[in-house]
Amino acid sequence: MNRLLGALLLLAATAPLGGCGGPGPGETTTRASGRLPASDVNPTPRDHVRNGGTLRWPLPEFPAQWNFNDVNGTKGSVEQVIQGLLPHLMRADDKAVPHPVPEYLRSAELRRRGNGQVVTYRLNPGARWSDGRSLGYRDFAAQAHALSGRDPRYEVSTVTGYRQIQRVEQGADPHTVKVTFAGTYADWRSLFSPLYPATAYSTPAAFNTGWVDRMPVTAGPFELQKIDQTAKTVTVVRDPAWWGPPAKLDRIVYRAMDTSAMPGAFASNEIDLMDIGLDAGALHRAQAVPGAVVRRAGGPDWRHFTFNAAGPILSDPRVRRAVMLGIDRRAIARSDLSGLDVPIQTLGNHFYVNTQDGYQDNSAELGGYDPAGARRLLDQAGWARHGKYREKDGRTLALRFVIPAGVPSSEQEGELTRALLERIGVRVDIDAVPADDVFDHYVTPGNFDIVPFSWLGTSFPVSPMKAVFARPRGDSVQQNYARAGTAAIDAAMDRAIAEIDPARIHVLVNEADRLIWRQATVLPLYQRPQLVAVRGDLANMGARGFYEPGYQDIGFASPG
Repeated sequence: MNRLLGALLLLAATAPLGGCGGPGPGETTTRASGRLPASDVNPTPRDHVRNGGTLRWPLPEFPAQWNFNDVNGTKGSVEQVIQGLLPHLMRADDKAVPHPVPEYLRSAELRRRGNGQVVTYRLNPGARWSDGRSLGYRDFAAQAHALSGRDPRYEVSTVTGYRQIQRVEQGADPHTVKVTFAGTYADWRSLFSPLYPATAYSTPAAFNTGWVDRMPVTAGPFELQKIDQTAKTVTVVRDPAWWGPPAKLDRIVYRAMDTSAMPGAFASNEIDLMDIGLDAGALHRAQAVPGAVVRRAGGPDWRHFTFNAAGPILSDPRVRRAVMLGIDRRAIARSDLSGLDVPIQTLGNHFYVNTQDGYQDNSAELGGYDPAGARRLLDQAGWARHGKYREKDGRTLALRFVIPAGVPSSEQEGELTRALLERIGVRVDIDAVPADDVFDHYVTPGNFDIVPFSWLGTSFPVSPMKAVFARPRGDSVQQNYARAGTAAIDAAMDRAIAEIDPARIHVLVNEADRLIWRQATVLPLYQRPQLVAVRGDLANMGARGFYEPGYQDIGFASPG
C-alpha cells in the first residue's frame, strides 16, 4: 500500500446503480462470516509454491517516472513494481502494523533524546545494490536530504517525516545507521521504504530525471529485464544475486491496459489477476472464468461526504450535525456495494478503517440515522418548515451536492441523499460537473456544499490525514476541503504524531477522531472492500488489504 498518500483520492465508488434494499439496522453483512477478512492472499508456505513460472500482472497505467518519491512517481502502479526491486525496510501485516524486513533490516531501535528521537538502523550486512555497493548511511543521508524540502529543486511528492530529520550518521560499523530527529515523530517506520541508492538522490537532476523510463540500480528478489515502451510492459526476472530466499517466480510481466479491458483479458487468460474494484459486472464475469477465484478483503480506502463548513448554511455546526443525522449511511453503503456480495458495515473513524489495528467507532449519535433528531436541531438553528422545505430569513435551506458527471455511483449517492434530506426539510440540488474539473474548480476553491469521494488509506494514518483536518491558515487549506478546524483538533493530532508508543498512539488518534466527529465536517460512509480476481493456484497474492507480501514468496501453488 502506498505510504503517506493522504493527498491522493478517488472521485467515484465505481459501483453500479442499486436500490436501498438489504439488511436492516444492526445487520452488518451479506455473507455468513459477518465481515471481510483483513487480507485474503491464499497464504502458502514456500515449500508448497512451485519454482518457476511467469506472473502476468496488469497495471492501470504505464508509468514513466520510476522514482516513487518524485511528484510524478507517487503512484500505485509504480509501487507495485518496485516492491520487488527496491529495499523496503518495513512491511505492514494485515492489521497495518509495520515490521522490519530481515533481508534489509536486522533491527530498528528508537530512543528519546531530549525533545527529539534517534533511530538506529542495523542493516543486513548481505544487502547490496546491483552495482555491488552495500546499503549504508550514504543512501539514508541522500534520501533524507532530498525529501527534506530544504532544496526546492527536488520535485518531491511529500516531505512528511523527512523534514523532521536533523542528521544522518554512520553508526559503530558500516552496517549501522543513526538518524536523529529534531522532534518526536510517530510514523518514523514509514520512512526509507522504498529506499533508493545515494546515486539516485545525490543531485536534483538525478532525482528528477534519472529514473525516467529506467531503473538503473536495484536491490531485491527481482531485477529489471526490460521496459518496453511499445508493448507497454515491464518485465522483471529473478535476481541471482539476491541474498534472501530466491524468488519462486521466474519473472513478472507487468502490462498496462485500460481497466475496462481487464475483465476480457482475464477471461481470455492473458493476465493472472485483476482488481475488480466495485464493478459488479466485472465480478460476475470473473466468477464465470474456469479455475478463477475472487479474493476479498477490507481495503485501506474509505468513502465519505465532505461538508463545506465555510458556506453560509453549513457554517452552523447544528445544521451540519442535522444533515449527518438525516443521512442514512447504511442505505448509501448498500446502494454502492450492491451486487458485490460483501458485508455492509459503516465506518466510524476518520483515521482507521474497520480492519485496521487501533480502529474504534467514535461516531456516537452522529453515526446513526435519526431524522427526528435532525429536525430538532434544525428547529433550534432557526430553520422553520414552510411547506416541503425549511426557510430562515427568507432563504430556503438548499445544499449543492457536487458530483463528477457520468459516474453512476456518485449520481446514485446524490439521489439517495436528496431523498433522505427532503424528509427533514432540506433541499439538495445535484450539480454534475466534468470529472476533470471536480477538484480544481469546485472542491479546492470551496465551490460546493457536499461532495463525495474516497480517501486512500495507508499503514500510517496520522501524518497524511493531518492536512485534511488541520485548521486552514489564510488562503491555504491544504487538503482541508471542509475549511474548518479547531485548536483542540490540531493539538490532539500533534500529540498523536509526536507519540512513539504504539498503544498510546491509538489512544491519542481516537481522541482526535472524537473531536473531529463533534466538528461534523466529514461524514465517513464505509471502508471500501477490495475484490481481486486471481488464478486459483496463485499463492501469497490477492486481496491484500494493508498486508505487504515479500515478492520472493509469490508464485503458483504446487498441485496436491
